[in-house]
Amino acid sequence: MLTFYDFNCGALVKREGLMTPEGLGALSDATVWIDLFDPSPEEDKHVEKALGIEIPTRAEAREIEASSRLYTENGAHYMTTYIMYGLEQANPASSNITFILSGNRLITVRYCEPKAFPFFLQRVERGEARCTSGPAIMIGLVETLLHRKADLIERIQDDVDRMAQSLFNLNGTRSAKPSVNFGDVLKGTGRGADIIARAQESAVSIDRALTFFTSAVRDRVDEADLPERIDAARRDNTSLMEHMKFLQGRTNFLLDATLGMINTEQNQIIKLFSVMAVMLMPPTLIASIYGMNFKHIPELEFQFGYPMALCMMALSGVIPFIYFRRKGWL
Repeated sequence: MLTFYDFNCGALVKREGLMTPEGLGALSDATVWIDLFDPSPEEDKHVEKALGIEIPTRAEAREIEASSRLYTENGAHYMTTYIMYGLEQANPASSNITFILSGNRLITVRYCEPKAFPFFLQRVERGEARCTSGPAIMIGLVETLLHRKADLIERIQDDVDRMAQSLFNLNGTRSAKPSVNFGDVLKGTGRGADIIARAQESAVSIDRALTFFTSAVRDRVDEADLPERIDAARRDNTSLMEHMKFLQGRTNFLLDATLGMINTEQNQIIKLFSVMAVMLMPPTLIASIYGMNFKHIPELEFQFGYPMALCMMALSGVIPFIYFRRKGWL
């Protein structure tokens, strides 16, 4: 889908990318942003013909080399970043977005629908974001992406806090130890670690794009505060990266602690089985003795021999149990 945005009286006017025999009928001198969402080959060709640039394909946008993600060609600056979207979901998705600065226009090529785009348009409507040029729109989009990522990190931190409280019983109560499903804790910790890892990858990608963006707009004189906004976005991104490193260390600690507690619980179970086996050895010995088929057994004619044997087996099991409890082995 192809969408044009024209700058008019401090706002963005949305226009659908209508195709005409001559090319793009909606393109005008006021167009500052061209949004290509899951574009067709025909739409790519029309934009390339109208602007004299190359639109990278989906496969090209997935290249991980820096030279394939950040480069200048035919006077246009290309910046491909790795972003996360669907942040409200338990497992956010990820994709690549290519920003192309061609003169005063911004071209975005994307194959996902991050909420940062409509949120940015809402900021423009409220007058909270400038949209006078393509670079101004790009830094506004990046700022919105960083704000959304901060919300994701806050959610992950809350999840980590809940898992830590559940695992270590940090609510300050003296009640009995709550039952903890270590499988759920492991899954939650692993999911959080995966999200943090992908968020870190996204932060590194955005930081590289912002560095390239700074050099791309260095010679622009129409927006003097643009480098300052880029520097502020880089500082925000750096602070998020530092916080993600802290969360990564904490999730690794929770993972190690959970595995250690699972190992301790398994050892307790093995110890219990071992103690029970020792406790049952005396009753087994007594039962073996009185189960022998010999004619001359002293208690063979004793009237209370059977109850006596049962009592002896019970006592031989209870006495070790009491002893082990006092020693703290159970």
